[in-house]
Amino acid sequence: MGDILLVRHGETEWSRSGQHTSFTDLPLTPAGEAQAKSLAPLLTDHAFALVLTSPLRRATRTAELAGLTGAVRDADLHEWDYGGYEGVTTDEIHRTRPDWDLWTDGVPPGPEGHLGESPEQVGRRADRVLSRVAAALPGGDVVLVAHSHFLRVLTARRLGLPPSEGRLFRLETGTLSRLSTEHGRPVIAEWNTRA
Repeated sequence: MGDILLVRHGETEWSRSGQHTSFTDLPLTPAGEAQAKSLAPLLTDHAFALVLTSPLRRATRTAELAGLTGAVRDADLHEWDYGGYEGVTTDEIHRTRPDWDLWTDGVPPGPEGHLGESPEQVGRRADRVLSRVAAALPGGDVVLVAHSHFLRVLTARRLGLPPSEGRLFRLETGTLSRLSTEHGRPVIAEWNTRA
């Protein structure tokens, strides 16, 4: 049985500034490209049963620069839809909603087609990804290249926790994490590894 490797995309302008970034398709910064390239030694020369990426270019470019080949774009790996908080920092939100918490309060609707998502909605997408991953794991390790909040929810779901418990797992840009098993139970084997 293989492991699930989680790759958070490299830095973008908005990840650096702390702005919520879901549907805005930003490129990697030069530092983000360097982060992605630095992951290559951890990922190359390894055969993977499946490589999935978010369809957003910050994820697909990270996969490319990290040397991952044969990646399949999966819309379910898209970042949490932040709705009306797209491009807004948590500090800015707290000016009008001092007690706001993404993990419990969700987000207000945004522009057309971006109504925002609750933790439970993101959790349902994560569960669909985990179902696809489960079918591939007997063949070896699986790599998912995606976004911070989505991968944190996916980690919570893999560990049998509610989606909102993704709040427990801080995930840095341009890092590799590994979900494995111990005595038949899912565990975190590695977190926020850099080359």
